[in-house]
Amino acid sequence: MEAGLTIKGLTKSFGNLRLFENFDISFVRGKINCILGPSGCGKTTLLNIISGTVEADKLSENNFKGLSFSYVFQEPRLLPWKTAEQNLLFTLRDSVPEKEYLSKAKEYLRLVELEEFRDYYPQKLSGGMKQRLSLARAFSFPSEVILMDEPFKALDMKLKKNLMQKFEKLWEFDRRTVVFVTHDVDEAIDLGHNIRLLEGPPVRVLKEYHVTPENKYEVRKEIFEIV
Repeated sequence: MEAGLTIKGLTKSFGNLRLFENFDISFVRGKINCILGPSGCGKTTLLNIISGTVEADKLSENNFKGLSFSYVFQEPRLLPWKTAEQNLLFTLRDSVPEKEYLSKAKEYLRLVELEEFRDYYPQKLSGGMKQRLSLARAFSFPSEVILMDEPFKALDMKLKKNLMQKFEKLWEFDRRTVVFVTHDVDEAIDLGHNIRLLEGPPVRVLKEYHVTPENKYEVRKEIFEIV
């Protein structure tokens, strides 16, 4: 499996808990890379170490260092005093030329089907609309890597499927490197091009999968047998 971004020799403890010990993992550039594992196994901490918001105790190699990131969280984390369009413009204003950022905001609102709601404040949007807006915000920002921390976790099945479709549409439009954390096997299979199945602590990569339309059924079956 071709790898382009690597974490090597990661060690991280919290008190007496050794979460990572000389841990290595790699990801493919320009693909949707899923980190799959049970709650509490270190997935979110790994995401935070990748982004630099949590410092490793020891790390021999980090190809993510110096890259720019967008984040999609479990909750939308929108600015409540700004409209849907203004939330995107706030993100874009220092990263995109002024003559371009308005058209870019409108383009991403269109991609998540929120054009007609551009003047709505977050409190007037449904939960699904808010999360669609957070996806648009992450993709509209010209980051090199998009980090996603279980963004569909608290949603019902119908809404989750809708948002996953919007996410795939955004990624097809702008094929950036994505590192996607989930404990949901179906999410990982349906969205991921590559899956790293974790266990721990201390965390280790139990299995790696390259997912294709042809092998989805077999990969899903094998993962369910393991977990």
